[in-house]
Amino acid sequence: MEDRSLNQIARTLIEALPYIRQLYDRTIVIKFGGNVSSDPSKLDKVAQDIVLLRLVGTRPVVVHGGGGEISALMKRLDMEPTFVDGLRVTDDETMDVVEMVLVGKVNKKIVSALQKHGGRSVGLSGKDGGLIRAKMKDPRLGRVGEVERVDTSVIETLSSSQFIPVIAPIGSNGDGKGLNINADTLAGELSVALGALKYVVLTDVRGILRNPSDSESLISTLTVNEARQLIDDGVIRGGMLPKVLSCIRAVEGGVERAHILSGEIPHSLVLELLTDRGIGTMICGSDQ
Repeated sequence: MEDRSLNQIARTLIEALPYIRQLYDRTIVIKFGGNVSSDPSKLDKVAQDIVLLRLVGTRPVVVHGGGGEISALMKRLDMEPTFVDGLRVTDDETMDVVEMVLVGKVNKKIVSALQKHGGRSVGLSGKDGGLIRAKMKDPRLGRVGEVERVDTSVIETLSSSQFIPVIAPIGSNGDGKGLNINADTLAGELSVALGALKYVVLTDVRGILRNPSDSESLISTLTVNEARQLIDDGVIRGGMLPKVLSCIRAVEGGVERAHILSGEIPHSLVLELLTDRGIGTMICGSDQ
């Protein structure tokens, strides 16, 4: 290998040093959906990044969705997915499918990917250990929940023992019944409850685009107030809206930085968190 290549490798490693120091023994909540978990190649690279973060002393906590896989199974079972204001109407039968897919399939797939690369990982739903207490959001939606309370003790126990918790977005009401919770919303609430240093959303676009039809119009940094203005202006809409709202919730709740970046880019987590030049959108408080 040429000396120039060796020097570049060394510079890259040294560049990561202050970021590793900053992240050491701090919690990072990482949320991603079916665009990552359903593609073995993408999931493999994200899993490598998460294991690397754990091995250098960070405490990653993963929250995942899986709406596409839920809808696909429902259709195979001759069940028609129905949505109101972007949220899945969840009757008892649909809730069985949601738990089957998220807890029984997607969660275990992510745990296996992390363990393949040497990470010690444990899969959970919000029902486990009383992690997420939820209440019914809207009678029209059936068993769709919103977060009432987060008990982080089970996550903190796992993280302090070097495990990587992987959490399916299902909560429990007072009667022990499962409730389907939007994964973005849950991840934002969880990052606040855990006192996370950073909250990262992996999606299928580069970040927040000033012009949604122009992939080159990426906004690298936004304050919470600027993000709210983009929502009011209709620039942030559709599937990006709940992601940005969860970031705003996280930052206003004490998380130092929130990041939205593409899970389509190999090793985007490492590039965003451990290098000088981030590749997505970072959202911070208005006074930072």
